[in-house]
Amino acid sequence: MFCIRHIESNFLRKFKAPYLQKLVVNIGYSRTVREYEVRYQRLRDRGEAYTNWLDRIPREQYALAFDGGYRWGHMTTNLVECINSVLKGARNLPITALVKATFYRLNELFTRKRAEAEARINAGHVFSEIVTSKLHANQLASGNIQVSCFDRQNEVFEVREMPSGLEFAVDLRSLRCDCGEFQVDRIPCRHVFACCANQRLDWRLYVHDVYKMDQVRRVYRARFRPLGNPTTWPAYNGPRFIPNPYMRRVSKGRPRMTRFLNEMDTRMLRRPRQCTLCGAEGHSRSRCRRSVASNTNREAP
Repeated sequence: MFCIRHIESNFLRKFKAPYLQKLVVNIGYSRTVREYEVRYQRLRDRGEAYTNWLDRIPREQYALAFDGGYRWGHMTTNLVECINSVLKGARNLPITALVKATFYRLNELFTRKRAEAEARINAGHVFSEIVTSKLHANQLASGNIQVSCFDRQNEVFEVREMPSGLEFAVDLRSLRCDCGEFQVDRIPCRHVFACCANQRLDWRLYVHDVYKMDQVRRVYRARFRPLGNPTTWPAYNGPRFIPNPYMRRVSKGRPRMTRFLNEMDTRMLRRPRQCTLCGAEGHSRSRCRRSVASNTNREAP
């Protein structure tokens, strides 16, 4: 599975076409084959070189419509990189301090998240806060949908959105909807909510267990033990590691950042900086000539 953000960055580096990078991202986010084909053809109309480059990447590695449901709607590495905020500032520490900081910060994270999950369960909430918001939004969006039942026993329906008239087939037993959202997110889409309301079915049965708060609590069930006083630790009998003195950091102050920046570290179509004092572009308030002039006048006797 590839990150769509990195694919976007590689595309921009290859073709220098920022006006197409959003289309490339939307191709990856396509939840149905039809949606994918329409956007893919739109990119091909701009130039076959673009689609030829994209064809080098297997579709199941970047497009929701072909991933077999393994992504659960996640298209970037944010799910992994969110730990960076927990370990912020630790990467430049010495090894011993880095390990110690990682230990205590993870302990704080697990303790806090476990307490938050238990508090939410005690408050009577079944699902996580984010999923609850999505479910509420989908339920509200199901109001203007007409439902036609084709097989009550096997839970097969056809829905029509009003006033657009768009039609979608819904198979609750197979957990499928033509919109693609039901399969990708594993929570009821607006069409599933409409079918459940029409047939008096419990929509909670179609929410995957992974979104339940008891499952969230299990993620943080591990408990850390205090390290205690080092003098009470058992004797270490392993190999002794001697640091290389030539690799010792000799410069003072904050070490230079060794991370190489790329297109993902720049804002797309960033507007020039605008001064909040004079309104002109190209400088900030602290470097504004008007601010310097006013300070000079104040200092004059």
